[in-house]
Amino acid sequence: MAEQTLENSLGTDEILKEEDRDLGFGAVVSGQSRQRLLNTDGSFNVSRTGLPLLASLNFYHILLTMKWRTFLMLVLLLYFLSNIVFGLLYTAIGVGSLVDTSSVPMGNEFLTGFFFSVQTFATIGYGTIHPVGILPNLLVTIESYYSLLANALITGVVFARFARPTAKVIFSEVCVIAPYRGMEALMFRMVNGRNNQMIEVEVKLLFARFVDENGKKVRRFDFLKLEREKVTFFPLGWTVVHPIDEKSPLHGLSQLDYKRTDAEFLILFTAMDETFAQTVHTRSSYKPDEIRCGFKFVSFYNEVEDGEPISIDVRKLSVIERAD
Repeated sequence: MAEQTLENSLGTDEILKEEDRDLGFGAVVSGQSRQRLLNTDGSFNVSRTGLPLLASLNFYHILLTMKWRTFLMLVLLLYFLSNIVFGLLYTAIGVGSLVDTSSVPMGNEFLTGFFFSVQTFATIGYGTIHPVGILPNLLVTIESYYSLLANALITGVVFARFARPTAKVIFSEVCVIAPYRGMEALMFRMVNGRNNQMIEVEVKLLFARFVDENGKKVRRFDFLKLEREKVTFFPLGWTVVHPIDEKSPLHGLSQLDYKRTDAEFLILFTAMDETFAQTVHTRSSYKPDEIRCGFKFVSFYNEVEDGEPISIDVRKLSVIERAD
């Protein structure tokens, strides 16, 4: 009975080890993929296929997460296409559906319909162009209802984009293995890319690499213990440090070892945005060609006179030099 209990316990421990190794990427990714798991911008380097197109689309999420430039161009495209379509419909009704009473009429039926649509869509209402007849007025009613919904939806998405808190953390382009308190340590730096204040900042660092287990290459994940995992305030910059002692998975590893095992350091940053009073997070990673052994970061603190505020030079965030 005791042997069975011990066997069950060992089986549970083995399952827990497998779960720690997976971390949500899946066994295939953990054992086969040699691509970067996490891109420097925080996006995961994975894809899913086989889902129905309509089932996988989420237009609201797409509109919230796309770049502002893309969003504004999409709204502009929708605006022009809507007015072009309604302009063509006004033109299709026939001559006399719209009357232009301005001092210099345009003379072109499509342009008259297009600009009348613009005035209706935006509720400008100059009054120089007006519909005549049942069909034109019915089309005006339809466009007014459409513009009411379109303007409300666009306004809601714009507000949601402004109201959605996000973290813009700038990570150093490289991480270093530098001397630290009689040993070595893995270090990388980061600063807040915005003027907002973040509090209760927490960083988690994972070490992923390929190892041989029972004659099979598998990807192993280990959480690296940091000198400091949390800070209360994040007003300037933070150099995250993992001391490489005898208990560290990095102990005794060289630059060639990182390349041979296709190592990757995965970073998860979490903080409270003081402006929105909501939690924000971001991610990044470092691959072997972004790891510098035997280097250290130069100081990015500016020299200030007595009474002046402490400041840093963000341009020096990724500047390194040879360690003595």
